[in-house]
Amino acid sequence: MAQIPSKQQILDWVADHPDANSKRDIAKAFNIKGAERIELKRLLKELEAEGHLERRRRHYQDTHQLPPVTVVRLESPDGNGDLWARPLEWQGEGPEPRILYKPREADSALGPGDRILARLIEVQGEDYQYDARLIRKITLAPQKIVGIFRKEAEGGRIVPIDKGQDREWRVRPDATHGAQPGELVEAEQVGPKNRLGLPYARVTERLGDPSAPRAVSLIAIHQHGIPDDFPEQVLAEADAAKPATMKGREDLRPLPLVTIDPADARDHDDAVAAMIEEDGGATIWVAIADVAHYVRPGSALDREAWKRGNSTYFPDRVVPMLPDALSGDLCSLHEGVDRAVIAVRMRLDAQGNKVSHSFHRGLMNSRASLAYEQAQAAADGNPDDQTAPLVDEVIKPLWHAYDLLKQARARRQPLDLDLPERRIELTPDGRVKSVNFRDRFDAHRLIEEFMVLANVAAAEELTRRQRPLLFRVHEEPTLEKIDALREVAQASGFTLAKGQVLHTHHLNRLLAQSEGTDFDELINITTLRSMTQAYYHPENFGHFGLALKSYAHFTSPIRRYSDLVVHRALITAHGWGKDGLSDAEIERLPETATHISETERRSMAAERDTTDRYLAAFLAERVGSEMTGRINGIQRFGAFIRLDETGADGLLPIREIGNEYFHYDPDAQMLIGSETGIEIGIGQRVTVRLTEAVPTTGGLTLELVELEGRSLSQGPRKGGKRGRPLRRKPTQARLSEVKRAAKRKRKRP
Repeated sequence: MAQIPSKQQILDWVADHPDANSKRDIAKAFNIKGAERIELKRLLKELEAEGHLERRRRHYQDTHQLPPVTVVRLESPDGNGDLWARPLEWQGEGPEPRILYKPREADSALGPGDRILARLIEVQGEDYQYDARLIRKITLAPQKIVGIFRKEAEGGRIVPIDKGQDREWRVRPDATHGAQPGELVEAEQVGPKNRLGLPYARVTERLGDPSAPRAVSLIAIHQHGIPDDFPEQVLAEADAAKPATMKGREDLRPLPLVTIDPADARDHDDAVAAMIEEDGGATIWVAIADVAHYVRPGSALDREAWKRGNSTYFPDRVVPMLPDALSGDLCSLHEGVDRAVIAVRMRLDAQGNKVSHSFHRGLMNSRASLAYEQAQAAADGNPDDQTAPLVDEVIKPLWHAYDLLKQARARRQPLDLDLPERRIELTPDGRVKSVNFRDRFDAHRLIEEFMVLANVAAAEELTRRQRPLLFRVHEEPTLEKIDALREVAQASGFTLAKGQVLHTHHLNRLLAQSEGTDFDELINITTLRSMTQAYYHPENFGHFGLALKSYAHFTSPIRRYSDLVVHRALITAHGWGKDGLSDAEIERLPETATHISETERRSMAAERDTTDRYLAAFLAERVGSEMTGRINGIQRFGAFIRLDETGADGLLPIREIGNEYFHYDPDAQMLIGSETGIEIGIGQRVTVRLTEAVPTTGGLTLELVELEGRSLSQGPRKGGKRGRPLRRKPTQARLSEVKRAAKRKRKRP
């Protein structure tokens, strides 16, 4: 009769034989047969219940170790370029072990977020516990979910906070990561989605109280996968940076350069100056922080900046492309301190045409850090104590140069959309205090025109020198989108030229026709929607919106990687140093262009979602109130309304539009009442009642009160009498007629 092993003997054997640890293997090792297997089974169940062993199918493993073959998820490279991995299932009591992924030459290319089946090899004497070798790639990165955790008897559920997701996710008891009821969590899909029933997810991170005021931007950061923690080596590189000296630089400190930014600006990466010339022209200087001096190709700072692509701005925080030691200090053009810059000097003639330009790598010292409001007041003759000494030498020459650029802009005719920008003001504890639209001053337009001219000069300079760069590309809109815009314009009583090559001045003429009318906002929004999205590319396809043949981003290298690439290209073109654009970077330009175009869209989506959530939180206390707005979108399930007071967008479900059935006409973008023939379309004025505001998703639900100043008929009344139908506006009738005619024309063979 074999002796039954002790619990410690079983644990020791499992640790020494990770590849053969099923109950059968253990019984064979200790020569346990027949009825003695019952006792072994009891011991194994006790070890499992005590947490010393974990059963995986028919095998056992020590819970303080990882199995030799396991699934891991790859993380982002560290400052040394090493790729680390995290085990997907770690049940140990302490911190999960660190795993270094060591690829072989024949292994397929892998990236952060990929999951692989890996063979783990324990290591000794290192600051990590395992080496990982690829067995096979399992899938691409699993779907991420950010939502509210709801605890249940068997695990729990995650309610997504994304407005586009209405399906919940189930969480098994061993995949909750200790999440508490009502807590905001980040999770990832586990296994394939079920056709029937809810899909499964595992909690990967607990994010805290979703109702906390500053959780709004945190939700967007995690939902969109924006990196918000800098690796230690990146921070160390930034902290070790020293101020630049005059070595190899021009002394630009005598120039009357100033920065003009929003009052709450977190960084200052551009400074401007101007001089009035005797011929009535002007000389403009635009100096930009020399980020390339500090962020060298191949460094940890460079790899992290490339990964982020750009800074992301929220009402309560900024997720910067560079650590604060650079973005908020050495690369920020603070008043009264020497700062390294790459500057462009541009000469204008008396008509505002740029007749020459030259680039300089130098050292500057800002005379003042001004807010837009300050600069504008000084230009209007109301200087404060800070701007009074600057009026003659700084302010007046700047506005003279701006007057010249306005002439050039009028001839060039870039697209002139009027889309006010919202400003969300928060209390000290992070709650929404007010929602307003930002004031637009000539000071804003001055800086914009100076920056556009500097960007044009950078693109022209590098093109002339035949140096690789990244262009900012904005292609002309498609014929289909312009046809749709033309239909809306005609129905609104305006005209958009047809049968000729489209230019921005054609669109500006349409915008001017609608200015001040009831259709002003409709035409601006529809024109914007007809535009293609700008992107980065190594080839030059022009910039339609700005009406420019050549354009590149040069003026914001603190917050855009594209500008850093252009700076490096200028350094190489002028032979200013060894920190220019390397051959490896040039070869990688197509990949970089695609990547940073995607990170830009990611940031825009995160910023938009955050604004929606803040607006929903602000309006949550006004549920039941009536508000005015305009229809700016039509779908089969209802209409989207832009509210006048806040600019927030809400959904008017079709169930809240009268009692009759509404047909959806996708070509005409209308909902048409089956009983009354009422047509509900884009641009109509409405009064609505706010019925729901959900801060966690940013969703607003509305109920229709009035359409174009009249109540809708609520369908058949008792006794068979019908309510008086709402009369169609003549312009709305024209919209229907024009769009239906276009629809019939498209269907003809």
